[in-house]
Amino acid sequence: MLKIFNIKDKPEYIKEVAELTQKEWGSKCKSEDEYKNKIIKKINKIIDSFNNKYYCKLILLDSNKLLGFISIFEHDCDERKNLYPWYATMYVKESYRGKGYSRVLNDAILKEARAKGITKIYLKTTLNNYYEKFGAKFLEVLENGEKIYYFELE
Repeated sequence: MLKIFNIKDKPEYIKEVAELTQKEWGSKCKSEDEYKNKIIKKINKIIDSFNNKYYCKLILLDSNKLLGFISIFEHDCDERKNLYPWYATMYVKESYRGKGYSRVLNDAILKEARAKGITKIYLKTTLNNYYEKFGAKFLEVLENGEKIYYFELE
Protein backbone atom coordinates (compact mmCIF):
# COMPACT_ATOMS: atom_id res chain seq x y z
CA MET A 1 0.00 0.00 0.00
CA LEU A 2 1.44 3.36 -1.09
CA LYS A 3 1.85 6.00 1.57
CA ILE A 4 3.68 9.33 1.88
CA PHE A 5 5.53 10.19 5.09
CA ASN A 6 7.64 13.09 6.29
CA ILE A 7 11.09 11.58 6.78
CA LYS A 8 11.33 13.08 10.27
CA ASP A 9 8.53 10.66 11.20
CA LYS A 10 10.42 7.73 9.63
CA PRO A 11 14.08 8.32 10.58
CA GLU A 12 14.99 4.71 9.76
CA TYR A 13 14.97 5.77 6.06
CA ILE A 14 17.36 8.72 6.40
CA LYS A 15 20.51 6.70 5.65
CA GLU A 16 19.00 5.11 2.53
CA VAL A 17 17.82 8.51 1.29
CA ALA A 18 21.30 9.96 1.95
CA GLU A 19 22.92 7.12 -0.03
CA LEU A 20 20.51 7.52 -2.96
CA THR A 21 21.06 11.29 -2.93
CA GLN A 22 24.84 10.81 -3.05
CA LYS A 23 24.53 8.27 -5.86
CA GLU A 24 22.23 10.50 -7.95
CA TRP A 25 23.64 14.00 -7.38
CA GLY A 26 26.88 13.68 -5.40
CA SER A 27 30.38 13.97 -6.72
CA LYS A 28 32.42 10.80 -7.28
CA CYS A 29 34.28 9.64 -4.19
CA LYS A 30 37.94 8.68 -4.32
CA SER A 31 37.70 6.24 -1.41
CA GLU A 32 35.27 4.34 0.78
CA ASP A 33 36.13 6.66 3.68
CA GLU A 34 35.26 9.72 1.61
CA TYR A 35 31.96 8.09 0.64
CA LYS A 36 31.14 7.25 4.27
CA ASN A 37 31.96 10.80 5.36
CA LYS A 38 29.69 12.26 2.67
CA ILE A 39 26.84 10.00 3.76
CA ILE A 40 27.31 11.05 7.40
CA LYS A 41 27.26 14.72 6.33
CA LYS A 42 24.07 14.17 4.31
CA ILE A 43 22.40 12.37 7.23
CA ASN A 44 23.34 15.21 9.58
CA LYS A 45 22.17 17.84 7.09
CA ILE A 46 18.76 16.17 6.83
CA ILE A 47 18.40 15.98 10.62
CA ASP A 48 19.69 19.53 11.14
CA SER A 49 17.16 20.85 8.59
CA PHE A 50 14.11 19.57 10.47
CA ASN A 51 13.69 22.92 12.24
CA ASN A 52 13.95 25.04 9.07
CA LYS A 53 10.45 26.38 8.36
CA TYR A 54 10.82 25.74 4.62
CA TYR A 55 12.48 22.33 4.77
CA CYS A 56 10.55 19.17 4.11
CA LYS A 57 11.55 15.75 2.78
CA LEU A 58 8.72 13.40 1.92
CA ILE A 59 9.27 9.71 1.26
CA LEU A 60 7.03 7.35 -0.71
CA LEU A 61 6.71 3.88 0.78
CA ASP A 62 5.01 0.73 -0.44
CA SER A 63 4.53 -1.16 2.81
CA ASN A 64 8.02 -0.69 4.25
CA LYS A 65 9.90 -0.39 0.94
CA LEU A 66 11.24 3.04 -0.07
CA LEU A 67 10.19 3.88 -3.63
CA GLY A 68 11.27 7.52 -3.80
CA PHE A 69 11.45 10.94 -2.18
CA ILE A 70 11.11 14.66 -2.80
CA SER A 71 12.05 17.80 -0.86
CA ILE A 72 11.51 21.46 -0.22
CA PHE A 73 14.74 23.38 0.43
CA GLU A 74 14.97 27.00 1.46
CA HIS A 75 17.87 27.48 -0.98
CA ASP A 76 18.93 25.32 -3.94
CA CYS A 77 20.33 27.74 -6.50
CA ASP A 78 23.48 29.75 -5.85
CA GLU A 79 22.86 31.71 -9.06
CA ARG A 80 19.46 32.98 -7.81
CA LYS A 81 19.73 33.37 -4.03
CA ASN A 82 16.82 35.83 -4.11
CA LEU A 83 14.41 33.03 -5.04
CA TYR A 84 13.06 30.67 -2.39
CA PRO A 85 11.91 28.10 -1.44
CA TRP A 86 12.87 25.32 -3.84
CA TYR A 87 11.20 22.09 -4.96
CA ALA A 88 14.11 19.67 -5.01
CA THR A 89 15.42 16.11 -5.15
CA MET A 90 12.52 14.35 -6.84
CA TYR A 91 13.76 10.79 -7.00
CA VAL A 92 12.10 7.48 -7.83
CA LYS A 93 14.19 4.32 -7.69
CA GLU A 94 14.94 3.02 -11.19
CA SER A 95 12.95 -0.19 -10.83
CA TYR A 96 9.82 1.82 -9.96
CA ARG A 97 10.00 4.44 -12.70
CA GLY A 98 7.28 4.78 -15.31
CA LYS A 99 4.51 3.89 -12.85
CA GLY A 100 3.29 7.40 -11.98
CA TYR A 101 5.14 7.69 -8.67
CA SER A 102 6.71 11.02 -9.64
CA ARG A 103 3.20 12.48 -9.90
CA VAL A 104 2.37 11.10 -6.44
CA LEU A 105 5.51 12.75 -5.04
CA ASN A 106 4.87 15.98 -6.94
CA ASP A 107 1.29 16.26 -5.69
CA ALA A 108 2.37 15.51 -2.11
CA ILE A 109 5.15 18.12 -2.03
CA LEU A 110 2.93 20.81 -3.56
CA LYS A 111 0.25 20.02 -0.96
CA GLU A 112 2.90 20.27 1.77
CA ALA A 113 4.14 23.60 0.36
CA ARG A 114 0.58 24.99 0.43
CA ALA A 115 0.18 23.78 4.02
CA LYS A 116 3.34 25.73 4.91
CA GLY A 117 1.82 28.87 3.36
CA ILE A 118 4.14 28.85 0.36
CA THR A 119 2.54 30.55 -2.66
CA LYS A 120 5.37 30.09 -5.17
CA ILE A 121 8.05 27.40 -5.25
CA TYR A 122 10.98 27.17 -7.68
CA LEU A 123 12.88 24.29 -9.21
CA LYS A 124 15.91 23.91 -11.41
CA THR A 125 16.52 21.10 -13.84
CA THR A 126 18.35 19.98 -16.94
CA LEU A 127 15.33 17.94 -18.04
CA ASN A 128 13.31 19.07 -21.05
CA ASN A 129 9.52 18.99 -21.06
CA TYR A 130 9.21 17.13 -17.77
CA TYR A 131 7.88 19.40 -15.04
CA GLU A 132 5.43 21.17 -17.32
CA LYS A 133 3.15 18.11 -17.09
CA PHE A 134 2.82 18.87 -13.38
CA GLY A 135 1.96 22.53 -14.04
CA ALA A 136 5.41 24.11 -13.68
CA LYS A 137 5.97 27.35 -15.56
CA PHE A 138 9.27 28.28 -17.22
CA LEU A 139 11.18 31.22 -15.72
CA GLU A 140 14.68 31.31 -17.24
CA VAL A 141 17.81 29.47 -18.36
CA LEU A 142 20.92 29.82 -16.19
CA GLU A 143 24.40 30.29 -17.65
CA ASN A 144 25.19 26.62 -16.92
CA GLY A 145 22.20 25.53 -19.04
CA GLU A 146 19.94 24.54 -16.17
CA LYS A 147 16.39 25.82 -16.43
CA ILE A 148 14.39 27.41 -13.63
CA TYR A 149 10.67 26.74 -13.36
CA TYR A 150 8.12 27.63 -10.72
CA PHE A 151 4.77 26.49 -9.41
CA GLU A 152 2.16 29.02 -8.36
CA LEU A 153 0.31 27.58 -5.38
CA GLU A 154 -2.37 30.16 -4.69
